[in-house]
Amino acid sequence: MKKTALYEVHKKLGARLIEFAGYMMPVSYKGIIAEHLKVRSSVGVFDVSHMGEIEFKGENALEMVQKVTINDASRLNEYKVQYSAMCYDDGGIVDDILVYRFPDKYLMVVNASNREKDFNWIIENKIDDVEIKDVSDFISLLAVQGPDSIKTLQKLTEINLDRIKYYHFTEAVLADRNVVLSRTGYTGEIGFEIFIPVEDSEYIWDKVFETGGKFDIEPIGLGARDSLRLEKKYCLYGNDITRYTNPLEAGLGWITKLEKGDFIGREALLKIKEKGINKKLIGYIAEGKAFPRKGYEIVKNGEIIGETTSGVFSPSLQKGIGVGYVKKEYSEIGTTFDVVIRKENIKAEIVKTPFL
Repeated sequence: MKKTALYEVHKKLGARLIEFAGYMMPVSYKGIIAEHLKVRSSVGVFDVSHMGEIEFKGENALEMVQKVTINDASRLNEYKVQYSAMCYDDGGIVDDILVYRFPDKYLMVVNASNREKDFNWIIENKIDDVEIKDVSDFISLLAVQGPDSIKTLQKLTEINLDRIKYYHFTEAVLADRNVVLSRTGYTGEIGFEIFIPVEDSEYIWDKVFETGGKFDIEPIGLGARDSLRLEKKYCLYGNDITRYTNPLEAGLGWITKLEKGDFIGREALLKIKEKGINKKLIGYIAEGKAFPRKGYEIVKNGEIIGETTSGVFSPSLQKGIGVGYVKKEYSEIGTTFDVVIRKENIKAEIVKTPFL
């Protein structure tokens, strides 16, 4: 079982640790709901060092990224980030990713559970004159998220953080250490993800908590990370997108640039687009206090029309929310159906997302 560089810190803080993607990770400290609301109201810090980072260098680095991703990386200016995905030949999703363009390289951030699989897939499709390296073990990643995140971090750097736009990043000095500051996150709040050399992990963690004390900063676990992302309907690989779903039915057509030229999965996606999708990922709110979970059936007039892929009790809305795939003919906003929760049919309605 792997441990991040901050494992001992989490233990000292009394975190409830669980196995996740091969790592021992904190799922919660004080409690998921309290941690969720802390991020929505002030500022919290996530250790997401289990995420994977893959580096592309060389003359054909861009061509390689273009080959394996569905978005158009040629549109990336330096110090810009792009949400994208990789697909198999049949259009099924390998992973959803972020692509960073540095002056001398591209960096791909991949999901922790897919790190080895993604790297092998990339190497399997490697072209000449590109150097590909998994640099995950040399990097720690902290996500500082919430309305007070900029105020917390601003005290540690001379760079004007307000001027870094969403989905942009910069190489910076933070608390006298060299880091990468990225205006990204998985919560829907203002925030930064900080790429830190492993040896500086605890030092930066301590400095962030020192300056964030004014805002009652707290550590946040993976439990709240899941509920925060779901309120924004951000996809989770393994739940909402998988090997057996494609970007078009998952609502990721906006990152699928079929016109950019050839890439792995393009021909299959062109055929799917021409034929039309059979199912669609939707978001719904359940009645009462019951909340859905992955795998719960979606039923209308006695017919199973779909299945929940992610569900949670929303601390912000105080309602059960879920996302899942339903047959396309039942995917319009305002459509009602039942969700089978613990053998009971609970009424639900498709709503416009994000939920919050």
